[in-house]
Amino acid sequence: MFGIGGGEFLGLVVLALFLVGPDRLPTAAKDFARLVHKLRGFTSNASTELKRNLGPGFENLDVTDLTPKKIAKKVLGDALEETKPVVSEVRKRSKELKDVAKIDPDLL
Repeated sequence: MFGIGGGEFLGLVVLALFLVGPDRLPTAAKDFARLVHKLRGFTSNASTELKRNLGPGFENLDVTDLTPKKIAKKVLGDALEETKPVVSEVRKRSKELKDVAKIDPDLL
């Protein structure tokens, strides 16, 4: 959960005991759990609204795909795919030119 290990979680609990106190810790934990639940509901509703407002063709939209890193990777990947036929054609022609442009060793 949240990328926190067991030792880190235990450290946070001890820190919460010192900051909040043992008498108010259960209510603070309950309030925090409610906040996390509300945030999850908010993000779920926001992604549903986004899909609905974008219209047809976006039913399978994954909101995590909208990060700048993933968008750049997709755009660059598509661009590289488009250049593959051109690169293979250039390699083919350069090989042909290399075979044609051989120098006769007797002329040297």
